[in-house]
Amino acid sequence: MSKVVLAARNRQETGSAAAGRLRRSGRIPGVLYGRSGTSVSLDIDATEFSKGTKGISESTVITVDLDGSPHDVLVKDMQRNILDGKILHIDFYEVAGDQLLRVKVSLVVQGNPVGVREGGILELPTHVVEVECLPAAMPARLFVDISALKVGDSIHVKDIPLGDGVRLISGGDRVVALVKFPKGVSAAADAPAEEEAKA
Repeated sequence: MSKVVLAARNRQETGSAAAGRLRRSGRIPGVLYGRSGTSVSLDIDATEFSKGTKGISESTVITVDLDGSPHDVLVKDMQRNILDGKILHIDFYEVAGDQLLRVKVSLVVQGNPVGVREGGILELPTHVVEVECLPAAMPARLFVDISALKVGDSIHVKDIPLGDGVRLISGGDRVVALVKFPKGVSAAADAPAEEEAKA
């Protein structure tokens, strides 16, 4: 996926009335929080933002071009209207190319486990992990191949392939995926063998 670049304008007027006028004109008010602790009020085209950021995650670095000045940022918070889902406000946090970041990255499982085809049940207890890396190495999401899992097998956080320069922060022993028999199936399967042994 190519780098997302969004054009933004410095927002002079603040307050709920000004924000309402912006939204009615098709723009979204927001704030860019700089690395030095400063903040800048801005607004961005709603349609451009929706199209440009479709499919990105909290760990995706994008560029906000603020009146000709580019800033690499993370989208850290979006307030939405609870009735229609429209974005009301966006918080951007600026990142530096040489600054290590700790972010939460979503896990995407791929494949149909062998154990499920044999009657097992798939459980996915972990959906997000925390990693540390430079912005350039930051993964938008991490993919986990579960197709080889048999009944009784599991994949842990420490088994997830990470890109170069990405360090795992979350506990490595946390289970990402496991396949197990439905309740009672294992015991029922063992019963004939036990009866045969008694005989």
